[in-house]
Amino acid sequence: MQFLLESYGGMALGLTGAALAVIMSGIGSAIGTGMAGEAGAGLLCEDPSKFGKVMILQVIPGTQGIYGFVVGFLSLLFMGVLDGSAVGMSLTEGFRFFVACLPITFGGWISAMAQGKVAVAAINILAKKPDDWSKGMILCITVEFYAILSLLVSLFMLLSLNG
Repeated sequence: MQFLLESYGGMALGLTGAALAVIMSGIGSAIGTGMAGEAGAGLLCEDPSKFGKVMILQVIPGTQGIYGFVVGFLSLLFMGVLDGSAVGMSLTEGFRFFVACLPITFGGWISAMAQGKVAVAAINILAKKPDDWSKGMILCITVEFYAILSLLVSLFMLLSLNG
Protein backbone atom coordinates (compact mmCIF):
# COMPACT_ATOMS: atom_id res chain seq x y z
CA MET A 1 0.00 0.00 0.00
CA GLN A 2 2.83 2.38 0.86
CA PHE A 3 4.41 1.73 -2.55
CA LEU A 4 1.20 2.57 -4.44
CA LEU A 5 0.59 5.75 -2.49
CA GLU A 6 4.15 6.95 -3.02
CA SER A 7 4.16 5.97 -6.71
CA TYR A 8 0.75 7.19 -7.80
CA GLY A 9 -0.66 9.31 -4.99
CA GLY A 10 0.93 12.57 -6.10
CA MET A 11 -0.20 12.20 -9.68
CA ALA A 12 -3.67 11.19 -8.52
CA LEU A 13 -3.94 14.33 -6.39
CA GLY A 14 -2.75 16.54 -9.26
CA LEU A 15 -5.14 14.94 -11.73
CA THR A 16 -7.99 15.31 -9.24
CA GLY A 17 -7.28 19.03 -8.94
CA ALA A 18 -7.23 19.46 -12.73
CA ALA A 19 -10.44 17.48 -13.11
CA LEU A 20 -12.22 19.46 -10.40
CA ALA A 21 -11.21 22.76 -12.01
CA VAL A 22 -12.82 21.71 -15.28
CA ILE A 23 -15.83 19.91 -13.82
CA MET A 24 -16.92 22.43 -11.20
CA SER A 25 -16.40 25.49 -13.39
CA GLY A 26 -18.24 23.68 -16.16
CA ILE A 27 -21.14 22.80 -13.89
CA GLY A 28 -21.41 26.40 -12.73
CA SER A 29 -21.34 27.65 -16.31
CA ALA A 30 -23.93 25.12 -17.43
CA ILE A 31 -26.25 26.20 -14.63
CA GLY A 32 -25.64 29.91 -15.24
CA THR A 33 -26.06 29.78 -19.00
CA GLY A 34 -29.06 27.49 -18.57
CA MET A 35 -30.85 29.97 -16.32
CA ALA A 36 -30.11 32.83 -18.70
CA GLY A 37 -31.18 30.71 -21.66
CA GLU A 38 -34.52 29.94 -20.05
CA ALA A 39 -35.19 33.61 -19.35
CA GLY A 40 -33.99 34.54 -22.82
CA ALA A 41 -36.24 31.98 -24.50
CA GLY A 42 -39.24 33.52 -22.74
CA LEU A 43 -38.32 36.97 -24.01
CA LEU A 44 -37.64 35.71 -27.53
CA CYS A 45 -41.16 34.27 -27.71
CA GLU A 46 -42.41 37.83 -27.35
CA ASP A 47 -39.73 39.64 -29.35
CA PRO A 48 -37.38 37.56 -31.57
CA SER A 49 -35.56 40.71 -32.68
CA LYS A 50 -33.70 40.77 -29.33
CA PHE A 51 -31.87 37.51 -30.06
CA GLY A 52 -28.39 39.07 -30.36
CA LYS A 53 -28.60 40.86 -27.03
CA VAL A 54 -30.10 37.83 -25.29
CA MET A 55 -27.33 35.63 -26.65
CA ILE A 56 -24.65 37.97 -25.31
CA LEU A 57 -26.24 37.91 -21.87
CA GLN A 58 -26.54 34.13 -21.95
CA VAL A 59 -22.93 33.55 -22.99
CA ILE A 60 -21.38 35.65 -20.24
CA PRO A 61 -21.80 33.02 -17.45
CA GLY A 62 -20.11 30.48 -19.71
CA THR A 63 -16.68 32.05 -19.44
CA GLN A 64 -15.96 30.38 -16.11
CA GLY A 65 -16.12 26.98 -17.80
CA ILE A 66 -13.45 28.19 -20.20
CA TYR A 67 -11.32 29.44 -17.30
CA GLY A 68 -11.59 26.07 -15.57
CA PHE A 69 -10.64 24.31 -18.79
CA VAL A 70 -7.54 26.52 -19.18
CA VAL A 71 -6.40 25.78 -15.62
CA GLY A 72 -7.08 22.05 -16.07
CA PHE A 73 -5.20 22.00 -19.38
CA LEU A 74 -2.19 23.86 -17.97
CA SER A 75 -2.14 21.55 -14.95
CA LEU A 76 -1.99 18.51 -17.21
CA LEU A 77 0.69 20.17 -19.32
CA PHE A 78 2.84 21.13 -16.33
CA MET A 79 2.46 17.65 -14.79
CA GLY A 80 3.75 16.14 -18.04
CA VAL A 81 0.56 14.25 -18.82
CA LEU A 82 0.06 15.75 -22.28
CA ASP A 83 3.56 15.23 -23.64
CA GLY A 84 4.12 11.83 -22.07
CA SER A 85 6.85 12.99 -19.73
CA ALA A 86 4.83 12.38 -16.55
CA VAL A 87 6.85 10.47 -14.00
CA GLY A 88 6.24 9.57 -10.39
CA MET A 89 5.12 12.67 -8.58
CA SER A 90 5.51 13.03 -4.83
CA LEU A 91 2.45 13.56 -2.67
CA THR A 92 3.70 17.06 -1.93
CA GLU A 93 3.98 17.95 -5.62
CA GLY A 94 0.55 16.49 -6.34
CA PHE A 95 -0.94 18.39 -3.43
CA ARG A 96 0.56 21.62 -4.81
CA PHE A 97 -1.17 21.09 -8.15
CA PHE A 98 -4.39 20.18 -6.36
CA VAL A 99 -4.32 23.37 -4.29
CA ALA A 100 -3.40 25.51 -7.33
CA CYS A 101 -6.63 24.38 -8.98
CA LEU A 102 -8.85 25.24 -6.02
CA PRO A 103 -9.35 28.99 -6.67
CA ILE A 104 -10.90 28.50 -10.10
CA THR A 105 -12.66 25.32 -8.97
CA PHE A 106 -14.69 27.18 -6.37
CA GLY A 107 -14.49 30.72 -7.76
CA GLY A 108 -15.56 29.59 -11.21
CA TRP A 109 -18.32 27.33 -9.94
CA ILE A 110 -19.97 29.84 -7.62
CA SER A 111 -19.45 32.97 -9.72
CA ALA A 112 -20.94 31.32 -12.82
CA MET A 113 -24.13 30.50 -10.96
CA ALA A 114 -24.30 34.00 -9.45
CA GLN A 115 -23.63 35.51 -12.86
CA GLY A 116 -26.44 33.44 -14.34
CA LYS A 117 -28.85 35.00 -11.85
CA VAL A 118 -27.61 38.47 -12.77
CA ALA A 119 -27.96 37.61 -16.47
CA VAL A 120 -31.60 36.62 -15.85
CA ALA A 121 -32.17 40.00 -14.22
CA ALA A 122 -30.42 41.71 -17.14
CA ILE A 123 -32.74 39.90 -19.56
CA ASN A 124 -35.64 41.31 -17.56
CA ILE A 125 -34.16 44.77 -18.04
CA LEU A 126 -33.93 44.06 -21.77
CA ALA A 127 -37.60 43.03 -21.82
CA LYS A 128 -38.89 46.07 -19.96
CA LYS A 129 -36.40 48.80 -20.89
CA PRO A 130 -34.58 47.75 -24.05
CA ASP A 131 -32.52 50.92 -24.21
CA ASP A 132 -31.01 50.13 -20.81
CA TRP A 133 -29.91 46.56 -21.55
CA SER A 134 -26.23 47.52 -21.40
CA LYS A 135 -26.66 48.36 -17.71
CA GLY A 136 -27.61 44.74 -17.11
CA MET A 137 -24.56 43.62 -19.06
CA ILE A 138 -22.34 45.78 -16.85
CA LEU A 139 -23.88 44.14 -13.78
CA CYS A 140 -22.96 40.74 -15.26
CA ILE A 141 -19.42 41.86 -15.92
CA THR A 142 -19.04 42.94 -12.30
CA VAL A 143 -19.47 39.30 -11.25
CA GLU A 144 -16.98 38.28 -13.97
CA PHE A 145 -14.29 40.25 -12.16
CA TYR A 146 -14.27 37.69 -9.34
CA ALA A 147 -14.05 34.79 -11.74
CA ILE A 148 -11.05 36.48 -13.34
CA LEU A 149 -9.40 36.91 -9.94
CA SER A 150 -9.89 33.19 -9.27
CA LEU A 151 -8.40 32.38 -12.67
CA LEU A 152 -5.39 34.60 -12.06
CA VAL A 153 -4.64 33.14 -8.64
CA SER A 154 -4.79 29.60 -10.05
CA LEU A 155 -2.57 30.61 -12.98
CA PHE A 156 -0.01 32.32 -10.73
CA MET A 157 0.12 29.27 -8.49
CA LEU A 158 0.54 26.94 -11.47
CA LEU A 159 3.24 29.11 -13.00
CA SER A 160 5.15 29.12 -9.72
CA LEU A 161 5.07 25.29 -9.78
CA ASN A 162 6.35 25.16 -13.33
CA GLY A 163 9.29 27.30 -12.98
